[in-house]
Amino acid sequence: MRTLALTIHGRQAAPALESRGAGQERFPCPQPLSRLRAREASRAAVAAFTAWLVLFASTALAGEADVRQSIESHFPGTKVTEIARSPLPGMYEVVLDGSQMVYTDDKARYVLVGELLDLKMERNLTRERKDKLNEVKFDSLPLSHAIKTVKGNGARRLVVFSDLDCPYCRKLEGELAKVDNVTIYTFLYPLPMHGDAPRKSRLIWCSKDRAAAWKDYFSSGKVPANKGDCETPIEENLALGAKLHIDGTPALVFANGKRVPGYMEAGRLDAMLTASEKIR
Repeated sequence: MRTLALTIHGRQAAPALESRGAGQERFPCPQPLSRLRAREASRAAVAAFTAWLVLFASTALAGEADVRQSIESHFPGTKVTEIARSPLPGMYEVVLDGSQMVYTDDKARYVLVGELLDLKMERNLTRERKDKLNEVKFDSLPLSHAIKTVKGNGARRLVVFSDLDCPYCRKLEGELAKVDNVTIYTFLYPLPMHGDAPRKSRLIWCSKDRAAAWKDYFSSGKVPANKGDCETPIEENLALGAKLHIDGTPALVFANGKRVPGYMEAGRLDAMLTASEKIR
């Protein structure tokens, strides 16, 4: 037999419900005065708990409002896109402009820029959170705006945002040549610092065989002999990259949504390609 009871100010009120075997229920019959006191005590407890919840929620909301106002006023042009309690007591995790992270107290007087490490669990909590923030839904990408290159059976998939005049993009192409059984979608992404990259990108897109023209450029430096006056998705690619906060090339997106900025060697590429297809 199990009795549910309520304790108020050190006293135990009369049982509200008693359950017995075989699904039977019975209600005890206390004296009328005892029943009244029990009901009053129960109502008081509910009212007190409700008031505590309202106070707790109001305090949390006030803290977040203070953080948002302080950060945005001290850093004009910066938008706070997310605020959450951090694993560090008394500190908030603040996401800026959708991708940057800082930590601050509940008044945003102190701001910490850096990585939060869990030494006991041997985890980089900041990096894990940033990886989650930067995830890209692979199937939502407009793959028709990319140069498609199929190698081997093409079973694994990779998206690359690339500037054909970027030195590290060139290095990446050398590593990609060593990787097999992959379909690579290359989004032409000419950066402002490379003045002739937009023209060359248009010439490659307007060629009859885009994948071959891309490969030829990195092997010989030659661009296709056409006017480059066809319709291209380059402006759309730049807008997409801005939306995804891609501010450098190369930028890689794997099938599981994980995004990696910069050049990567073939061995690591191969391992990440296989892992990304297994867990998506």
